[in-house]
Amino acid sequence: MLFIGLYLVALGVGGIKGSLPAHGAEQLDESTPQGRKQRSTFFNYFVFCLSCGALIAVTLVVWVEDNKGWEWGFGIATISIFASIPVFLGGSTTYRNKIPSGSPLTTIFKVLIAATLNRSPSNAVASMATSPSYPTQNSKEAEEENGKAIVPAQTPTESLGFLNRAVVNKPAYKAVECTVQQVEEVKIVIKILPIFACTIMLNCCLAQLSTFSVQQAATMNTKLGSLKVPPASLPIFPVLFMMALAPIYDHFIIPFARKVTKTEMGISHLQRIGIGLVFSIIAMAVAALVEVKRKRVASNLGLIDSTEQLPITFFWIAFQYLFLGSADLFTLAGLMEFFFTEAPTGMRSLATSLSWASLAMGYYLSSVIVSIVNNFLGSLNHRPWLSGGNLNHYHLERFYWLMCVLTGLNFLHYLFWACRYKYRSTGATKYEVTNYQST
Repeated sequence: MLFIGLYLVALGVGGIKGSLPAHGAEQLDESTPQGRKQRSTFFNYFVFCLSCGALIAVTLVVWVEDNKGWEWGFGIATISIFASIPVFLGGSTTYRNKIPSGSPLTTIFKVLIAATLNRSPSNAVASMATSPSYPTQNSKEAEEENGKAIVPAQTPTESLGFLNRAVVNKPAYKAVECTVQQVEEVKIVIKILPIFACTIMLNCCLAQLSTFSVQQAATMNTKLGSLKVPPASLPIFPVLFMMALAPIYDHFIIPFARKVTKTEMGISHLQRIGIGLVFSIIAMAVAALVEVKRKRVASNLGLIDSTEQLPITFFWIAFQYLFLGSADLFTLAGLMEFFFTEAPTGMRSLATSLSWASLAMGYYLSSVIVSIVNNFLGSLNHRPWLSGGNLNHYHLERFYWLMCVLTGLNFLHYLFWACRYKYRSTGATKYEVTNYQST
């Protein structure tokens, strides 16, 4: 029953986090500079609100679970979700809702299948030469495909040319008949995937620090005056940093950057993501240095083989969380806005969901890396870095340095793709007008 409940929670949270960012941003007018600035503010404060919820979870809920029982903690979360439903529905009469246009996954699979079946490039070339008006939308679909009216493209672009095979006069099957617009939209989604992949490593670092840092804190002095702080509440540090940084970023950093760069955005989406990745590198380096200090204290006091609490405050761990929280804010908010801005209108919810897919894949990758490191060292007859009953016997500092190196290499990988990416807003050749309906 517990696992069934967890799977249902995952299903519900996935639906909320995948849809809410796109729905909220679509309430703003993208056709004006003020609307685009408000959109950026929305994503900042969306992350801020997530941090507020996390703050309650790692303080009040953790305290209740430790002192009253886990069932009370689950009960608080359940009641909170039920209370949020009428609040959300209360604004339903004022929401701007995008006209439904079908599943974006259907379009993606249709284009990929059509490109695979139509393998003869000569067919595509002949099709484009003899019928330049095809395959644009016709009749009403030409005006409302994916919820927007467009100036039709005559021929597909040359980038990702293998997808152009999907555009033929006589496709093998009517069901996979595609339009130029659909092909171009799939190309856009494929082009943002490398940026998505480069953020997985940051979330892997988040997973490592969320687990091992709690174990580190359990060996340290966690008293705050007369109050003993549970190690499970340690994530309060990055949460507080994110809550403090979000308004500072929106009201001070961005206005200053706009004045300096004389641009509407101040800091571009890819620059913001890159800053977050740099902070993640620093976070892992700081984590390694803090672990070196913790083990030095244990060694100087002869407590390496002991499980006694060390006379070193757990506030040392706050330093690595300072950079980790900053990295998460810059990258998560920047990534969601990047996906929302660059993705085709009908695929925005799918694109913003990639932010959470990156988080999930980062946590899975963290487990894989730990297993690989331990198994590799075991095969060389060396003591695994991350196994045993005493954290003082771990080589956690070496593992953190390894993660620092991997994160640095990931940043170089990110630079490769980011420097070559051409923003859709500057490179698009078609004019889009988004159609919405109010409820």
